[in-house]
Amino acid sequence: MVDLSTLALFAVAALALTLTPGPDMLLIASRSASQGRAAGFATLAGIQAGTYCHALAAAFGLSQLFLIVPVAYDAVRYAGAAYLLYLAWATVRSGVVTAAPEAGATRPAAGTMFRQGLLTNLLNPKMALFVLALFPQFVQPEAGSVAVQVLVLATVLNAIGVIVNGAVILGASRLGRLFAGQGRFRRLSQYFLGAIFAGLATRLAFDGRT
Repeated sequence: MVDLSTLALFAVAALALTLTPGPDMLLIASRSASQGRAAGFATLAGIQAGTYCHALAAAFGLSQLFLIVPVAYDAVRYAGAAYLLYLAWATVRSGVVTAAPEAGATRPAAGTMFRQGLLTNLLNPKMALFVLALFPQFVQPEAGSVAVQVLVLATVLNAIGVIVNGAVILGASRLGRLFAGQGRFRRLSQYFLGAIFAGLATRLAFDGRT
């Protein structure tokens, strides 16, 4: 089992990383503002489930495949970019859905938001390389099962993520509700969320391993 001093050091590193605005935070914030806090938390849950998957892949050495076989990295990267572009198109084409929808408007199912967050995370090979680079620094093979230690670290990272991103979700959803009564905001929020997906797709497709 990971000792407390190692966990504390990892928690500090995880907090610093989580507080740094990134694609996940931007996606969660924009989704919360446009579709409400339930959608934001469902998306966050999917992203964090993906983190567990990447952690297990790193524990069993699967993530190293991206380092050994560049084609595999590029295949997942382009698949992720294509999926994000699909989400951008689907978001813009969908009916207007906001944090305070009008009567008759449909609210996306939490399961759909969860799956989108999960797939967005799983199809980002940079997340796999991030976990592969960070977690081994805090794993102690002599302390027991490496897989268990990695899952503990992933749980700490996700717990901190719930606190930080939870505050982002609550703040963004509140702003969304404040502006929900304005007709122009309803449509702009959909365009903005679609632009976020398209921007993430472009970043993933063209940034390579940097």
